[in-house]
Amino acid sequence: MPIHLVCLVLFAALLHASWNALLRSGADRLWSMTVMCMAIAITCAVAAVFMLPPAVESWRYALLSGLLHVGYNLFLVRSYRVGDLGQIYPISRGSSPVLITLGAAVFAGETIAPGQLLGIALVSGGIISLAFRGRRLSVPSLPYALGTGCFIAAYSVVDGIGARLSGAPMAYTVWMSALWGVLMPMVYIALRDTRSLFRARPGTLTAVLGGLVSLLAYAMVIYAMNEAPLGAVSALRETSVLFAALIGYGFLGEALTARRILACAVIACGAIILG
Repeated sequence: MPIHLVCLVLFAALLHASWNALLRSGADRLWSMTVMCMAIAITCAVAAVFMLPPAVESWRYALLSGLLHVGYNLFLVRSYRVGDLGQIYPISRGSSPVLITLGAAVFAGETIAPGQLLGIALVSGGIISLAFRGRRLSVPSLPYALGTGCFIAAYSVVDGIGARLSGAPMAYTVWMSALWGVLMPMVYIALRDTRSLFRARPGTLTAVLGGLVSLLAYAMVIYAMNEAPLGAVSALRETSVLFAALIGYGFLGEALTARRILACAVIACGAIILG
């Protein structure tokens, strides 16, 4: 993978860990996630005015991805109700590179070199090991965390294919994200009500900022997926758990043990191999 794509994906990983930390620290995470999506929708609607639409062949992928992103949002919010950033984030992100590699091989016809397979295995294994407590994987939200990983894998493969068919990855990102940003408030209103969604709250600005950061991070990833194998980009992106571990330690009061430091070293080795 070219060095400029490696740096781009690593920066996207830092941004992704940052907005997950913002979501985890919020009191009402469903509301925060919905406000993030509304900020994404408004930003993408403005950006779409200045872009040509993506190719028609990619539209169905954008629609499917928007639906998958809503499922991802709901599972992620549910995971963080009782789980720490340092546990939920590694499980959900660590399970996705292997699934994406398999999905890319089946649906996109990609082949992965043995060295890249080793890198993906190291990144995924190191990430998942971060979620262990001693020898036990004790996570109250484990099914939702794994479900989140499945949604990540599904929308990543769909977006990788859609971006390549679109002829314009950034335009595809804008259209898909706008659709996603519109669907999420509809789901919120169906689950709760309209009044609570639009009521001003102290965390509104933080949620809006989180939405813009998440949009920028994913746009970088889709661009990289258009230029490099989906599985390799995904595994490199999941080095965001390194940043999440540091953010959890520095700002959320979570432990940074020797085991976690060793896991982070394994992830770094995998990232080096991929790069």
